Formats: sequence, C-alpha cells, structure tokens
Amino acid sequence: MCGIIGICLRDKNQLKLGEALYRGLLRLEYRGYDSAGMAIVESEKLLVLKGKGRLSELESKYGFTKLEGRVGIAHTRWATHGPPSDINAHPHLDCQGLFAIVHNGIIENYLEIKRELLNKGHIFTSETDTEVFSHLVEEYYRQIGDVYKAFKKAVGLIRGTYAILMITPLEPDKIFFAKKDSPLVIGLGENYNLLASDIPALLEHTRRVLVVRDYWVGYVTPSGVYIEELGKGGISNLDQYVRFIEWSLEDASREGYPHFMLKEIYEQPRALGQTLSGLYSDPRVDEAVSLLLNADKIYVTGAGTSFHASEYFALAMAKLTNRLVTPFIASEYEIYENTASNRDVLVVVSQSGETIDALKALRAFRKRGVKAIAVSNVVDSAIPRESDYTVYTRAGPEIGVAATKTFLTQTLTLSYIVLKYGVASGVLRESEFRDILVNHVEPTIKNMDKLIEESNNAVQLLIDKISSSKNMYYLSRGIGVPVAREGALKIKEIAYVHAEAYPAGESKHGPIALVEPGFPVVFIVPNDSELERKLLGNIEEMKARGAFVIGVLYKESNLVAKVDYPVTVESTHWLLTPLTHTPFLQLLAYHLAVKYGYDPDKPRNLAKTVTVE
Repeated sequence: MCGIIGICLRDKNQLKLGEALYRGLLRLEYRGYDSAGMAIVESEKLLVLKGKGRLSELESKYGFTKLEGRVGIAHTRWATHGPPSDINAHPHLDCQGLFAIVHNGIIENYLEIKRELLNKGHIFTSETDTEVFSHLVEEYYRQIGDVYKAFKKAVGLIRGTYAILMITPLEPDKIFFAKKDSPLVIGLGENYNLLASDIPALLEHTRRVLVVRDYWVGYVTPSGVYIEELGKGGISNLDQYVRFIEWSLEDASREGYPHFMLKEIYEQPRALGQTLSGLYSDPRVDEAVSLLLNADKIYVTGAGTSFHASEYFALAMAKLTNRLVTPFIASEYEIYENTASNRDVLVVVSQSGETIDALKALRAFRKRGVKAIAVSNVVDSAIPRESDYTVYTRAGPEIGVAATKTFLTQTLTLSYIVLKYGVASGVLRESEFRDILVNHVEPTIKNMDKLIEESNNAVQLLIDKISSSKNMYYLSRGIGVPVAREGALKIKEIAYVHAEAYPAGESKHGPIALVEPGFPVVFIVPNDSELERKLLGNIEEMKARGAFVIGVLYKESNLVAKVDYPVTVESTHWLLTPLTHTPFLQLLAYHLAVKYGYDPDKPRNLAKTVTVE
C-alpha cells in the first residue's frame, strides 16, 4: 500500500528531478504517509534522504525539491514490517551503498534470507523486510558481476508481494523494476520514462502508460523499456500493452477544494453520468449478464466499501430478479471456495483492480474453474486482466483514502447489471427496464448536484448536535443495510467515531442495550412502503430509550414526522438508495472530521488500495 515513483531522464535539465519526484509522492500520499524518502544517483554515488513524518515536514527538513540528477526513486510508506521511523523509511541500501531499493509489498521469506546474509557478514540497519533485497542484490553482484542478472536472481528468490524499483551508480541510466501482486505502471514520456504505483503520479508527465504484469522484470532508460517475464525471456512488441489514459492532471488535483474527499463527493454527479453513458454503450454488460444467466451459483465479493457494493448487488438481485447471490468479504474467501464449481460465476468488485484480498479470492475461485466478472475503475489492472469479463465504472481517479464516488459508480454499475439480468431472465419486461432508466435513474443523476448541496446544508445544521458523541448506530432494512454499513464505515474511517451498522430488526437483539438519552441513531429509509412500515417500529423503539434519531428519507415518506432530525432526499425508486442516501452520510463524516481537526484525506492507520493481506 506504499507509494513508489522513479524517473529516468536523458538530461538533468529536462526536469528538476527532486521537485518532480516530490510532486509524484504528493499524488501518492493516499497510499501511505508515515515516512518517506528519495534516492538519486549523483557524481557516481547514491544520495539517500529519508525519515519519519509527512512529506511536507520532510521537505522542510531535507529539501527534497532541491535535489538534481538524471535518475531517482522515491517512496511514501504505510508501515508493514517495522514501525514508522527514520531507519525503517525507504529507500534501503546494501552494505556498500551501491544499490538503493524502494518496495511496496511484503517479502514473506525475508527472515530466512536475512539469516543467510547475516552469516555471510552483511550488516542490517532497519527492521524491514525490504532491506534484505538490497543486500541480496549486493551478494549476487559479488558472485556474478552483472547488475541486471543479480537483480533478476534476487527477484527469483523472494516470495510474497512486491513492486520494486532499484537504482545504482554502476548503471546510472537505468531504473530496474520487478512486480508481483503490487501495482506498478510505466509512464512513457518525451525522451524520458517513469515508473509509479499509480497513474495519478504520472499524469503531469504523460498519459501513455504500460501496466506492468505479475512476474515481469526489467528496466527503463530515458529512451526505452526492456521487459521480460521472469524465467521466460524478453517480451517483444510492447506497444500492444500501451494504453492512453483519459484522466487529466486536473482530475487528480484538488482544484480549489480544501480536501480531495470533498472534491470527490461533489464530482459524483459527473462520475455517475460518465458511468451510465459507458454502460449504455458497453457490449461487455450483455456478455457478463449472459454468463450470470447460465451460472448454477453466483458469488460476489469485495473488501471494505466494495464489499458494501457487493452486498447491495446480492440484495438487489434477490429483490428484483428472485435470483440468489452469495456475498462474501474477500479476505474470507477460503470458507467459500470449496463450495464452487466450474458451473458457477464470481463477481469481483474492486475500485483499484489490485486489492490483494479480492485478487486472492479471484485466483482461488479460478482454480476451481469458476468464471469471473470484474467491476473495476482502473483499466487493465490485475483483477480485470484475470477475469473473463470486466464492466468498468468511470469514476476517474479517486485520491481520498475514504471511497466516495467509487461506491456510487459501483452500485450504479451493479444495479444496471441487475436490471439487464431481469430482462434477460424474463422477470422484467423491456418496457419496465426502460421506465426505470428513463424515469428514475437518469433524473436522479441529473438531480445529483442539487441533492448533494441540500445534503451539505442539512449536515451544517446537524453537526453541533452530535459532535460530542463518540458512539452511533446506523440502521436500515433490506436494500438500505449496505448503505447504512457504508455510512458507519465513513464516520469510523475519517472522524474516528465508533459507529456500528445493523439491519434494524437486529437492534433489539442486543445493540439497543447501549442506547441512552442523546445517543445518535441514523436510519436509512429507502423508498419502499413495506420497509418503511417495519422501520417505523424500530424508530419508535429507539426513541422510547431516548435516542436522538436522524432519518435519511425520501421526501414523501410517512416517517419524516417521526424522527428528531429528518434529512429528505429526492428518491423515486428503492433501487437507487445508494445514490440518493449516501451523499449525506459522506458529508456528515467529512464535516465531523474537519470539525475535530482531522485530515479526511489521510485517516490514521489507513491507506488506499490494500495490497497486503
């Protein structure tokens, strides 16, 4: 989950190397921000600056932006092995200071490698798994005398997940790289080349990228790229892997908003419009629906917010098409994989397409012959590549760690698949399908700007009433439950308020014991008369115990007068509950975090795109 970037220039006057690396790291801080560092080749030596702290603090201390040179690598860390500290920050060096390494991932066999290297006289300075790799290259270089061969041999020995960059004054015009499971992208610039963990770090320089595959190893120079598959030789015709990125640099910048999270909340109408337009013209939707239609069993999985979208898909399929879908949290895949066969289909939901738990689940199910459909935001990422079909959302880059527009575009994409499945299975008539799209989906998206602004106003009037609370409940029924879970997750992630989400009927089976006067309870009320009738009883139960009841309801709901603080939203169909009800929950978490003085873009202990188990 760390962020890495490397730049290889033909001439140091092309760019200010330190400044370019620093700006790249700023665009990768959502991947980790407890420490950072840079290494450049300067006067036939390696210069390394690194330390614990945020990038801005380290820039003041070290002056990263003043560094000059032609080749450099940099890293922003989310700690896995060893706590955040100056010595555990990347880059890491070997004993002689010849090989500088940055790494995203986990080297699982680092202890046995470290023991062998210690026995050979190597001296380690950090507690990280990464440092063993620099010493391993050093050891093999002593034996072989060839940098690239030593690098490849070291890559072949390690087990685990990795995206690795290495520079050395022995070959000062190259950045060596290797990749397995952790994301890595090559940017093809004008007379210089780059590598990074994610596309936003490259957009300042180029929109032509090459997504590195698992077990690829190689190097970039200012004028070229060499890649081979480990143990299988060089890869020819690399042009077939080059992609043009539609996102712009402006898409990946704050554009005057105080935080990325707020910007991305307000980008949701545009993201939804782009996603719906893409769904209308994407033939892969029908292919994916055909696969689902012929499946014996359907499973759906994701992690975090993507699991909430997965749960929504399962509930929508059951309610609208009468088809049973089994949702499971990706990290728990081992419980479910033995129940699947080659007659089944797995839907994998992942914003980045690189989430390690979802990728492991996909691979486990694929081994059993299961067909796979990916729902992802990043073209050509690992999960789409390894699936039979991919339906892409079009949310654009999402920099804030807490997912916002990706959740709405995921649920829109999944609801569209549900509707298409309903028609294909004969449960829905084509006229009903068109009615839902034309009279509900499209107007809702068109109205999203107004809905978000009204939700923002409602939050401002509420925030002081709950700002002293450190515990909350989020309750709903049916299709509203995953929306409630998402709301609770958001306020935990960025405002550090302990919040739990339950199906409302479960609250009286234990959780209601914690409710006391003033305890905030948020009810998500979908536009569904049967659910509304049941939720009335749950609201009364909470109010009878003194709870402060907040209701997110459609404007014509009979429950508006029953709650202490109604937040009314334009909602004409229960299927669209995530689109209409979620923005208020996102804004509530955002403004509460800001009131507490927290940075909503960089929640403690978290990083985006979890690439370690």
